[in-house]
Amino acid sequence: MKLLFWLCASLILFTYAGYPICLYFRARFWPRPIHRESILPRVTMILAVHNEEKHLPGKLANLAGLDYPGNRLETIVISDGSTDETNRIASEWQPFGYRAVILPEHRGKANALNRGMAEAKGEIVCFTDARQKIASDGLKNLVANFADPSVGCASGELILREDTKTASSDGVGLYWRLEKQIRNWEGLAGSTVGTTGGFYAVRKDLLLPLPEETVLDDVYIPLQVARQGRRVVFDMTALAWDDFAPSSKQEFRRKLRTLAGNYQLLQLAPWLLTSSNPLRLQFICHKLLRLMVPFALVGTFVSSLWLRTGAYEGALILQLMFYALAGLRFSGSKLGVLSRLSNVALTFIVLNTAAALALLYFVTGRKAAWTKG
Repeated sequence: MKLLFWLCASLILFTYAGYPICLYFRARFWPRPIHRESILPRVTMILAVHNEEKHLPGKLANLAGLDYPGNRLETIVISDGSTDETNRIASEWQPFGYRAVILPEHRGKANALNRGMAEAKGEIVCFTDARQKIASDGLKNLVANFADPSVGCASGELILREDTKTASSDGVGLYWRLEKQIRNWEGLAGSTVGTTGGFYAVRKDLLLPLPEETVLDDVYIPLQVARQGRRVVFDMTALAWDDFAPSSKQEFRRKLRTLAGNYQLLQLAPWLLTSSNPLRLQFICHKLLRLMVPFALVGTFVSSLWLRTGAYEGALILQLMFYALAGLRFSGSKLGVLSRLSNVALTFIVLNTAAALALLYFVTGRKAAWTKG
């Protein structure tokens, strides 16, 4: 039981503290600088949508307002079997230089992206989603990374407009800030494992077709780029914004889909765990260890409950206090800082519950649907 306790506790600590600390020092003392320069290659913007009548007009207007020469920018909107007004809206914007590709059947985002990549004519292909808004200089800043010939993929930074009335905002906001910082340090040290799904770009000659059922294109594509010997970087000056107001249920479903997608990656690309993946260590530390944390949490609790002496008793008390802190969220009481800590604790538990359930989804073959935006 002692061995179980220390193995589980070490895994949790390394995943959420040890790995980020190692990355920080590597990025701080052994960085790989990126040569950024103002360049204007031909860019194809790919926007894959399904039933996005609510967000599509605003998104197309946002793209029209980008500070990038119109004769160097191509925009392709792929409607994946939409049944609302999405097809009409996409078609109405064609006179303004947009290209609409209407797919009659809803076959999923991967299929839509493959169609867009096949149609793209730009040297750089930029992927974006319907809901997020890109800063006017965002595309220019993102493309500047490709002045460095070692860069094959560049990710923008997503800024969440947090809703102070949403109880989960403290916890999810903290998690997202940590995630972005990890990506930044990974990029500074070499390459980051994933990108911001709503805003990232790739050299067209490095793009490979996505497997039909791919959930995480924003991880699969960057890893394929790294496999071809190019860097995947994170640019904190290439900004996009998203309104942050999901309910706890919506956030849980989103995270469940993402975590189940990590399991799917292992099935679609078994080479990820071989030496042909130059980011194998980062992939394991950043993605796979998080999938193991919920089981490590159970192991730590059970072993400390069994031992209940000395340091193990103290560890048990700390765990009980942490779970009780998360439970405060349901009391409805306004306790200032304590309420904020309660939201963080609850978010941690919810995310790890999603990670455990993601394994069940993967084992049973249950699929997570393509969520809009």
